[in-house]
Amino acid sequence: MDTTRAFQELDDTSSSVRLRAAMAVGTTPKPQFVEKLIHRCAIEPEFYVRDMLTWALTRHPATMTVPALLDELRKEHPQARSQALHTLSKIGDRQAWPAITRALLTDEDEDVARSAWRAAVVLVPEGEEPELAEVLSTQLGRGQRETQLSLSRALVALGEVIVPTLETATTNKDPRVRAHAVATERLLRDPDAGFEFSIEAAKRVAALGVQEE
Repeated sequence: MDTTRAFQELDDTSSSVRLRAAMAVGTTPKPQFVEKLIHRCAIEPEFYVRDMLTWALTRHPATMTVPALLDELRKEHPQARSQALHTLSKIGDRQAWPAITRALLTDEDEDVARSAWRAAVVLVPEGEEPELAEVLSTQLGRGQRETQLSLSRALVALGEVIVPTLETATTNKDPRVRAHAVATERLLRDPDAGFEFSIEAAKRVAALGVQEE
């Protein structure tokens, strides 16, 4: 795709035009597209267009995209950080791991935090999972259903290493933390269990201070 035309269409007022442009850029990747794609990710309002922009970035060499995406993690605009994290999780280059800081994993913006959780479980080096689980556990009880489910899925993706951390969290003074920890443990044991069922049952466990049979 012609660079000038691609740039114009990526900024078009029509989301369908922007979507087609992102698809075309990903189909015919060129080095000069990378900066524009990353910039567009930070401001694109439509989820499905952002997803296509991320796909287009994954079609370019990681040696070009990863350093530029790491720069985005220091931006003030939450969407820039969130989308960069999402894209890094899709690229899967573990050289990005040192940039997944505690500050990002506990970011006050929930979209950023959720993206950081997903990126972290993809990029964490072997052997560092327990430390990651400890940091993630500080977010137990945070937010509403969507955020709690995202955190539970991230923790469960780490596997059995999360068990000691969850056991500690089940004794937390905060009933929301206790309930979330119990629900996450149930999902680890039974991945097919519905989160709604697990969290409601966990609330009863947390309130009663006993395990249900």
